[in-house]
Amino acid sequence: MRRYWHQNWWHKIVCVAVALFLLWVGSMYGIARWYIWSEGSRPMVMGTSVIADYAQSLGVDPHQTFTALLDDLHIHYFRLVIYWSDIEAVKGTYNFSELDWEFQQAESHHAHITLTIGLRQPRWPECHAPDWTQNEPDSVWQAQLKQFMTAVINRYKTSPALISYQLENEYFLSSFGTCNNNSRSRLIDETNLVRQLDPHHLLIISRSENAWGWPIGQPQADEYAISIYKRNWTPPLGRYIEYPFPAWYYGFLAGIEKIWSGKDMIIHEFQAEPWPPHGETIPQSSLAEQNKSFNAPRFLSYVSFGKATGMKAIYFWGSEYWYYRLTVLHDPSVWDAAKHIYATSPR
Repeated sequence: MRRYWHQNWWHKIVCVAVALFLLWVGSMYGIARWYIWSEGSRPMVMGTSVIADYAQSLGVDPHQTFTALLDDLHIHYFRLVIYWSDIEAVKGTYNFSELDWEFQQAESHHAHITLTIGLRQPRWPECHAPDWTQNEPDSVWQAQLKQFMTAVINRYKTSPALISYQLENEYFLSSFGTCNNNSRSRLIDETNLVRQLDPHHLLIISRSENAWGWPIGQPQADEYAISIYKRNWTPPLGRYIEYPFPAWYYGFLAGIEKIWSGKDMIIHEFQAEPWPPHGETIPQSSLAEQNKSFNAPRFLSYVSFGKATGMKAIYFWGSEYWYYRLTVLHDPSVWDAAKHIYATSPR
C-alpha cells in the first residue's frame, strides 16, 4: 500500500476523488434511508393533475373526463390549473365557468383540490399570459397578475374542496417554457399576497425535475413539490432515454429539504403518459410508439418507484391521456391499471 501511494500525484488525486465521491454518495444514500424510514408510518395519498385545455387537445370532452376520474376511478385528490389566458382573455372580464364546474364536482364527491395559481402553470407554454399583456412593462403586467390572483383566491378560498395552493410551476426552470421573468422578488411578492389573502391553506412551491439545488432562500413554502419523469424522447440523441436516477435519489432530495427547513416534499407531477418523438403530439403517434415511453406495466411500476422515494403524496401526470386511450384508441389497459392503483389509495 505504501509503495502504491508513492506513485505519481495523479494516482493520489484519483484516489482522493474516488474516496470523496463514495463519501458523498454514501451520505446521500444515508439521508435518503433516514427520510424513508422517518416517513414510513404516514398514509400514502394518490392524486392526479387535470387540465381541461389538454383534454380538449386530445379530442376528449373535459367534463366527461373529469366525471370518469371521479366516478369510475374514484380519485379524490386533484391538482387543477387556472390559466390566466383562459380566465381573463378580455382585460377586466373573468370567466370562471370551467373552474367553477370542477370545484362543484369535487365538492359533491368530497374530493380535494390543490389549485395552481400565478403566471407559470403546468403544460406548454408554461407561462399563460393573455394576449393583451404583450409589450407591457413588468411593473404593469405584474400588477394585473396580482389582481387576477386576488380574484381567484377570494373566489375559491372558502371551498371545502380546497386543501392547498401551488404557487407558480417549477418557477426557476429557465430551460423549458416561454417565460421571460423568473425573478425571485416576484415570487416573494406573490407569496406574500397569497399568505395575506388566505393564511389558512397550505402553500406549495415546486422545484424542477432532476436539477440540483433545493430551496434555502426566500420565499419559504409550507410544503415543496417535485416532478419525476422516467422515459422521454431526447432530440439530441434521436431516441428514448430512461432517466437513471434511483428512487432513493429523490428520497435524498426530500430528506435534505426536511433537514434544512423541516418541510415536507411531495411528488406533484409523476409522468404517466407518453413522451413521443420530437415534433409529434400524442394523437399523431401510433399506439405502438406511445407504448415505447408509457404503458400499463410502466404505470404500475411507477407506483412502486414513487412509494420507494418515501414521499407520501403522488400526483400522476396524464389522466386526460388515460381517458383518451380508453375512449378514442379503445385500449383500456392504462385505465384499468389506474383503476387498480386508485382502488387501494386512501380517500
